[in-house]
Amino acid sequence: MAPGTRFKDGASRQSCNYCLYIPPGLTTADIAPLLVMLHGCRQNGQIFAQGTRMNALADLHRFIVLYPEQSVRANPLRCWRWFNLDTLDGAGEAALIAALVNRTVNRYPIDPSRVYIAGISAGGAMAGVLAYCYGAMFAACAIASGVMYRGAETLIEAASAMRRGSRATPELLARDAAQNSSGCVAFVPTFVIHGDDDSVVHPRNADQIVEQLRAFAHLVGKPPIPLVESPELRLSGPGHTYRQQDYLHNKRILARKIIVEGLGHAWSGGDERHPFNDAAGPDASRLIWDFVSMFRRDQAC
Repeated sequence: MAPGTRFKDGASRQSCNYCLYIPPGLTTADIAPLLVMLHGCRQNGQIFAQGTRMNALADLHRFIVLYPEQSVRANPLRCWRWFNLDTLDGAGEAALIAALVNRTVNRYPIDPSRVYIAGISAGGAMAGVLAYCYGAMFAACAIASGVMYRGAETLIEAASAMRRGSRATPELLARDAAQNSSGCVAFVPTFVIHGDDDSVVHPRNADQIVEQLRAFAHLVGKPPIPLVESPELRLSGPGHTYRQQDYLHNKRILARKIIVEGLGHAWSGGDERHPFNDAAGPDASRLIWDFVSMFRRDQAC
């Protein structure tokens, strides 16, 4: 980052490193949303920020961005271990990230009803873990090139799910997730984006994420929240053409899936000077912010 930007490196008391971006001019008199951004393998907070250009969007819309970082001690490639059983149960790395989010909300001028989480690849899968284990903390979630919650529970299963999709049934996993007794379980509106030419994480995973989400919404909603599928739109513009499908309850969009034609394992509309970014649109950062910023969370963990 250029000198003078309010991009802070730090480490939490529980050893989760992070970077924090605060738009210039934001004061304690302002109450801003928070977007938590989880990087993929071979990335860190600054690389992820530069590739996605999310900080420029934060300047425009006045939100704070938190970039938790995986330690090279935990994984030499900085991959979040989204498939570890303790993490899937809300402990492990999921608990470290949740604790960091809580401390950030308490320390800075952040609106706790507008806390959002997003990630790509391993970070996208981890964003899903946080949404299922700490749903009452987040108003909305975005998953880019990810895998559904509990789509794998070992390293071998994770590699298989990435190649061809999970062998698990999304509806059964949703039923198990709904029975979690942590007290933080809640339906989280979710945005899913995936390239149809992704050779690292198969695009079938995007369908499974949505299938699981629809089943989960029906199980945990009081009353149940049936998500009705809208007609698919095929949208063209600068860059790649993409297919968009919305899922609605009482005419309100609560989930959105975008499949980008010709996109590989990359952040759509990103800065190609950094790995895992495709400069051609659509602009995933803008699409994600446009979606998540529609929501507020009433309940809190």
